[in-house]
Formats: sequence, C-alpha cells, structure tokens
Amino acid sequence: MNEMNDYISEYFKFIRPSFLCFQSTMRMRMRRFSNNLSSIPPNNLRPFSQLSTNFPDKIISTPNFPEKIISTSNSQNQILDTLLTHKSNPKSALKFFKGVERKRGFVKTVDVFSLLLQILSSTPQTHSSLRNLLNNYVFGDSSPSPKVLVEHLLECSGRYGFESDSRVFNYLLNSYVRANKIVDAVECFRTLLEHDVIPWVPIMNILLTAMVRRNMICNARQLYDEMVERGMYGDCFTLHVVMRACLKEGKFEEAEKFFKEAKGRGLKLDAASYSIVVQAVCKRMDLNLACKLLKEMRELGWVPSEGTYTSVIVACVKRGNFVEALRLRDEMVSSGVPANVIVATSLMKGHCMQGDVNVALQLFDEIVASGVAPDVGMFSLLIDGCSKIGDMEKAYDLYTQMKLMGIQPTVLIVNFLVKGFWKQNLLENAYGLLDEAVERGIANVVTYNIILMWLCELGKVKEACNLWDKMMSHGITPSLVSYNNLILGHCKKGCMDDAYSALNDILERGLKPNAVTYTLLIDGFFKKGDSERAFVMFEQMLAASIAPTDHTFNTVINGLGKTGRVFEAQDKLKDFIKQGFIPTSITYNSIINGFVKEGAIDSALFAYQEMRERGIFPNVITYTSLINGFCKCNKIDLALEMHNDMKNKRMELDVTTYSALIDGFCKMQDMESASKFFSELLAIGLAPNAVVYNSMISGFRHLNNMEAALNLHQKMIENKVPCDLKTYTSLIGGLLRDGKLSFALDLYSEMISKGIVPDIFMYTVLINGLCNHGQLENAGKILKEMNGNNIIPSVLVYNTLIAGHFKEGNLQEAYRLHDEMLDKGLVPDDITYDILVNGKLKVSHTLAGA
Repeated sequence: MNEMNDYISEYFKFIRPSFLCFQSTMRMRMRRFSNNLSSIPPNNLRPFSQLSTNFPDKIISTPNFPEKIISTSNSQNQILDTLLTHKSNPKSALKFFKGVERKRGFVKTVDVFSLLLQILSSTPQTHSSLRNLLNNYVFGDSSPSPKVLVEHLLECSGRYGFESDSRVFNYLLNSYVRANKIVDAVECFRTLLEHDVIPWVPIMNILLTAMVRRNMICNARQLYDEMVERGMYGDCFTLHVVMRACLKEGKFEEAEKFFKEAKGRGLKLDAASYSIVVQAVCKRMDLNLACKLLKEMRELGWVPSEGTYTSVIVACVKRGNFVEALRLRDEMVSSGVPANVIVATSLMKGHCMQGDVNVALQLFDEIVASGVAPDVGMFSLLIDGCSKIGDMEKAYDLYTQMKLMGIQPTVLIVNFLVKGFWKQNLLENAYGLLDEAVERGIANVVTYNIILMWLCELGKVKEACNLWDKMMSHGITPSLVSYNNLILGHCKKGCMDDAYSALNDILERGLKPNAVTYTLLIDGFFKKGDSERAFVMFEQMLAASIAPTDHTFNTVINGLGKTGRVFEAQDKLKDFIKQGFIPTSITYNSIINGFVKEGAIDSALFAYQEMRERGIFPNVITYTSLINGFCKCNKIDLALEMHNDMKNKRMELDVTTYSALIDGFCKMQDMESASKFFSELLAIGLAPNAVVYNSMISGFRHLNNMEAALNLHQKMIENKVPCDLKTYTSLIGGLLRDGKLSFALDLYSEMISKGIVPDIFMYTVLINGLCNHGQLENAGKILKEMNGNNIIPSVLVYNTLIAGHFKEGNLQEAYRLHDEMLDKGLVPDDITYDILVNGKLKVSHTLAGA
C-alpha cells in the first residue's frame, strides 16, 4: 500500500503543462486526494478508469472500448511506445511504468494497463508483480467490465505480437474469485471461452468451488456444462466439486452420473471421488451399489474413510438391513477406522427398531468401554427405547448416568420418561420428574400436556385442574392441546358445562379451536344424551369455518346411533357424503350397531348391504354386531352363517365375536354349542373376559348345573379375570336356589371385600333366596343394608319379605313392612294385596328367574 501511495505522489509531481489550465477547484481536490491518500483503506482506492475521468480530456467512446481515454497530447502513445521498448525486459517496463505513474497528469488507460500486463506475463520473474497488479485492480472498484478488459488484453496480445499465454487471464480470473466478485468471475470465464482461451483446471476448480460455497449451484453446473461442451472435463477435483454440488441440491442420481461418466472416459479417480459417490448412493438408499463401491475402494488399496463407512452403515440401518450394518461396523473397526458416535447411535437405533432394546444397551456398554463418549442423542435414543418397552427402571438409570456425566437432559428426554411413566401408571414418578424439570427450566407445555391427558383419561379432572394452575404459575402458557386435554377430561366425567366453559376460555385467549376441540364436545354431548347441544356444537364449528374431519362425521353418526336416532344417522350420512365425506367401515359399523341395539335387524342388514355395494369391506366389528343382533332375535342360524363367512375370509375372530355367539347359545340354553365355541376361543389363543365367563356361568345356572358354573368361577380366579357384580349375582342366586346358603353368603362376603357394591337386583336375589329358606332375620339385615347404601327396595323386595313373614305367622312384622313400604312412597301392587288377603306370594316370573 505504501508503494501505491508513492506511485500516486510521483504521478502528481510531473503533471504535464497542458493540465495547468485545470480549474482551481479541481487542482485543490487532487492535491487533497494526494495528501490524504495514505489514510484511505485499500478497498476504497478508486481505480484508474475513474481517476482518468477527472481530467477535461476528450472521451472517445467506441463499442469495443467504452472506457478508453485518449489525451489531447500524444503522451499515452509515447508511454505505449516506451513500454514496447522494454518488451524484452519486463522488470524495466514495470520500473518505467511506476515512474510514469508518479508523474502529475498521467492517465492510466486500459491500453497502457493491458500492455503492461502482457509484458509482465512473459517472464516468471514478474509473475508475482502481475498478480499484485491484478489483485489491486480487482479489489478496487474495478472498471472496465471483465468482458471489456479481457477483450483489450486479447487485442493487445494480437496487436503487439505476444505469444499466446493464458497466464494473465488465469491470474485475472483468480483475482475476481479472491475478491468475492463471482458474477464478474463468471463473465470473465465465459468471455475467455468465447475467444477460445482455456483457463487452467486449478483456476477453473477454484471458481466452481466458490460458486458452490455461495449456493450458486445451478450456475456452477451450467458453467460446467459449458466447459464440457468444449471438451474441458477438468480433473478429479473438478469432479469432486460438481458431485458435491449435486449432493447439495439433492440430485443424487446426477452425482452418480458424473462419477460414471468420469470413470468411463478413463479419468483416474481417487478415494475422495468414491467417497462422494458413496454418499450420493446412500442418499437414494441403493445399498447394493454402495457396498459394491466400498469393495472397489478396498480392492484399489484404499481404506474407506470414517465418513464413508458411516454413510453406508446409517443407510443399512434405515433400510432395515441390520446384518449388513453390523458386518460393515466390524469391517470398519478391523480396518483401523474407529466406530464413532453416529455409527454407534445408528446401530442402537436399529436394535431399538427391531425391539432389541437390551441388545442396544449391551452395545452402549461396549462403546462406552471402548472410549467413545456418548452424547445426548445416544442417551435420548436409549431412554426412549426403554420407556417404550416399559423398562422404566433402566430408563431412569440412564437418565441419572447422563446427569452424572455432565450431560444436560433435554425436554425431549424428560417427555420420553413421562410417557413411559404413563404407560406403567407411575403417576408419582412422573410428578417427581416434572418438579425436577421445572427446577432445571426445561419443562415445557408438551411436558404438562402429557400429564394433563393422562389425568383426564383417568378421570382425575380435579388433579388436572390443579396441574393446570401449577403450569400457569410457572409462566407456561397453555396451548390448544392443553385445552383439548381438559375438555376431554370434563367430557369423560360428563361435566359438559365445564367442557363448554373451556371452549369459551380458548376463544377469550385468542386461540382458535380446531376440529379436535369441537369433535370432543360433540361426542361429550352425545354421550350425555344431549343430541341437540351436540348439533349446536357442530353448527358452531361450521360457522367458525372449521372443516369437520372424517372423525367428526363419524362421531355425529355414532352419537345418533347410540342415542336411538339411527334412522336420522342414515339421513345425515347422505348429507355428509354430498359434502365430500367418504364413509368407511367405522361409519357403517355405527349405523349397523345402532339398528341392532334397537332390535331392527332387517335395517341393520340393509345398511350392511349398502356398505358392500359401496365397496367397503366389513371387518370383525361389522360381523360381530350382526352376529350379536341375530343372537338377540333368536336367529342363531344366521349368526352361524356370519361366523362361517368370517372364517372363509380368514378373518381373525376376536373375543367380542365369540362372546356374542356364546351368549346367544347360552340364552337358548344350548350349553353344548356354547361350550364348543368357548373351547374354540381358548384353542386359538384368546383369553376369555368377564363377559364370556358371565354368559357361560349364567347359562349353566339356568340349567341347574351349578358345579359347572362354580368351576368356571374357579377358572376366572386362576386366570386372574376379575369377577364383577354380574358374576356374583348369578352364582349367589343359583346357590341360594339350591339351598347352599352358607356358600352363597361366603361369596357375598367375598364380593363385598373386593369393593363391589350390590345393586337392586343383587339385593332382590339375596332377599328372595333367604326368605325362601326361612332366613327372615338375615333377609331383614339385607334390607337394612340396602337402606344404609341409599338403595330404595323395590315393591318386589317388600312383597317377598311380607310373604315370608306371613308364612312364618309374623303378621305384625308383615304389616309393619307394608307401612314402611308406603312411607317410602312405594305403591303396593296386586301381588301385595293378594299376600295381605290370602297370606301367600305367587311366585313371579322375575323371582323365578332370580
């Protein structure tokens, strides 16, 4: 820079007399420029083309040389002539130029500059000076344009007879790249090609690399195509640049194409070329070719790099080819390339995807022992895997280990653990982890949402509301998902006013409810039996321009079916189809099941036929609903046809299907057929539930086969199937009928100890059985128990007790019970008066059934 300042100072000392007539203002400006030049940063130096325009010389603009300035004197011609005398001595030419440059009034034109550049390029001794001149020129606000300068240089070369040498052009092109003037560099490059000047391959590579780094991918590839048209394929490095450009653009097949073309024309490829193409092949998941290329590399004597092995191993895991991934890992290690964190994490992910979390944990221990430091991603993967398989003890151990290693947990890891605790119903553990996450400042709204949904699904809405308040107190704003979870909880509890209030809160906070919000409310109102408000929600949803989802449409149809409005559901389905809804088996199952519940089996079959005509295949639920309907209306033959049809279609029958068939046969008292299906159910590996057992127990009880019924009860206990109220009612009723009072009362005590609360039917069975066997005192205790449980005895219960006391001659107690019945607001029926008049109870059908 100091040398440049000297040049400018000398330039003003020897200004020609012809310039003494310049305006005084211009002289002052130029002197000021000379005096202050040393303080101007290099990048702010104005190029010679702009300095020359400050002089009042005549500017001659021509199409080819718009920047050429010719002085009114012949000084420029003299400089050119003098430079030519130094043509064979570039150093003296440069010295002369520097001297002239220091003189006042010197105007450096493109002609002079071009000639000097050509002279300097003629010998290696001045190549460094050539580079410096070009760098200074380009780094400034250079002018003329690259195209004009290149053409001046070419014209100069031809005019003065310089040997054809592209050095000056290559240096110029390199200077444009170094100055980050890529557009100018491209213009320079294309101008050279137009004039058949072939840039050096390394310079060409530098330009392409710069373009790729600046995301000028399309331009780089276009430029390369122009090179290829002239037979300029470049070298291996050129191939690297072009292939990497393809990778950056996501055009993996093109990268492979360039590789094959280079190989086909005999270019001696290097290991880097193979590594890049392997990456491209792995991106498009062609594992066979990737492994073939790896093999070629090894045959050529190269050890694939860590990155190359990593790419192939990761691709193998993604494609599920775990055996090959493990083989490559072993090959990698045996070649002296250490397995890295990415390889280890990928292999662990593969094990976890296959459900082999324990194998992933073993690999983790091996990797840690080998000195590879696990990162947060590795811990995250394993904690998620352990949480998904329910091994929360190991998941939490890993969490603790991670913290001891100084690796900070992420909110993602916390959420994995919370989900795992949910799966194992470990609510207290989840609360403890949440508190820790809050202290660390990593708990977010998703963390709270997981626990909110958990609590709401459990029906613990009050706890959910408390958690909500805690979330708000920590400055975490509820999301729409938070509100949807709360609405779900209120709907499950049947608190629809609270659910609707949550919707208003959403609107007040400026959030926009979505289809999930309204669908939850619609479903909640239908389950509450409030169809009208359900439709109000549906209309409100449409008014808010929220498009119903398929789930919304199905919820409406299902809700109508469950509230006894199945014919209306059919009409709605037609309307929904007009709106673009495409019904599925779920849709028709709701309608079919609705008709079955109403006993309209013909309408159910009509819906089934319509379903088939629409090309919708019935599933297990469809068949089960129809089988259940046929059994209810005693069309067991049609139920069996449906069962056989399912078998012919190789559909897997579930417990619900067998339950419907077994219950149908039990009600027909065909226990042989019921037992056959019960055995079939066990044979295919299904576990009978309480519903199936209850049907079988009730069937045997009606046939007075209490031994078989009690054996089934014992199997329930052995198989840990929980006995419910219906189970105990059937067994106790049968035992009381057989006079096995002690056994019956033992079962009753067992039932109470399990927390099962008797209902009016159970109490009726007990009192009837005790009275029939003269156990009036115990029957009276049962009556008091009913009163204690706030269960109002029925007229049938009082009739049974009154009849029992009449039979025993306890008339006073019989009349007291009659008065008590009246006090409870019960209206005596004809049977009551028949007992009081005749002193006996005619056994009713209900009692006989009990």
